[in-house]
Amino acid sequence: MRILVATDAWHPQVNGVVRTLAMMAQAAEALGHEVVFLTPESFRTFAMPSYRDLRLALPWPAKVAKLIADSRPDSIHIAIEGPIGLLVRRHCRKHGLPFTTSFHTRFPDYVAARAPVPEAWVWATLRWFHGPSQAVMAATPALSGELQQRGFANVVLWPRGVDTILFRPREVDLCLPQPVFLCVGRVAVEKNLAAFLALDLPGTKVIVGDGPARAELERDYPDALFLGALQGEALAKIYAAADVFVFPSRTDTFGLVLLEALASGLSVAAFPVAGPRDVIGTAEVGVLDEDLHSACLAALGIPRADCVAFAAKHTWDASTRAFIANMAILPTPTAASQPVDLLAGQPSCVA
Repeated sequence: MRILVATDAWHPQVNGVVRTLAMMAQAAEALGHEVVFLTPESFRTFAMPSYRDLRLALPWPAKVAKLIADSRPDSIHIAIEGPIGLLVRRHCRKHGLPFTTSFHTRFPDYVAARAPVPEAWVWATLRWFHGPSQAVMAATPALSGELQQRGFANVVLWPRGVDTILFRPREVDLCLPQPVFLCVGRVAVEKNLAAFLALDLPGTKVIVGDGPARAELERDYPDALFLGALQGEALAKIYAAADVFVFPSRTDTFGLVLLEALASGLSVAAFPVAGPRDVIGTAEVGVLDEDLHSACLAALGIPRADCVAFAAKHTWDASTRAFIANMAILPTPTAASQPVDLLAGQPSCVA
């Protein structure tokens, strides 16, 4: 099967959505499927006003239509509710093409943190966007249940995985006061990083990531170490060098970084909210407590081997098989397709 994934989130962005799509495409190839992407690389972009590091595409209908036609997909998936996603949705509706969508980001919470816009308005817009979707993919049972309660139809599960070859225990010494409490993710208001940085903890607090709140947080919490955005081996080594992974967000739909940390041998300290609760469940690989300070200290006593064994159960192969199964509910195309490179000069499958 040849799957076209339309996404407004793409390289050089560093986030869970981009990593999820890239790993899914790699695993899909191993399963005999081909994933091609329609991304901002094909259009002019502009910086998002409240987040200068995040660039949005300026697509136009004619080019979107040509890219879709040239790719000749068997199935179409819209990953993000952005400008590209909107025009691909419009094209599919106009031409009677079935498509699926996924729900990665709690935009109502993010918008509420930045502007006085009623959350009900944002939820209504999201219901409109996902309404025609043949399958709305949610990462966890809790998110699936919430979406159904909020009036979303055709909600299905698409669990996440982790690259246990890259993210694994290894001997790394950061030469920092111990223990090391690590947080990885976008440095933005919705991530609630101040709840972690304000804690009176022994050792060192380390933040990996970048975003609009970084300068302010660095000024307010000079004792913390801010390393900026890291990827690949550099990121994996930081995970392995830490002692506890702290996840202060209350709004994430999943938190791919939780699995990366666990695969690296880190226990998790977090609030008892949907994202970490769904990932960890009742497994004794983390401490979920409204008292984040107590959770951080208690997590120090969790054996690293238990965390690694837990993460090993979450593979990208299983995640991708679920994604492919969700795509298989679409009507069978009536015309044969011949693979055509979607993005001129760009690789059709991301490794």
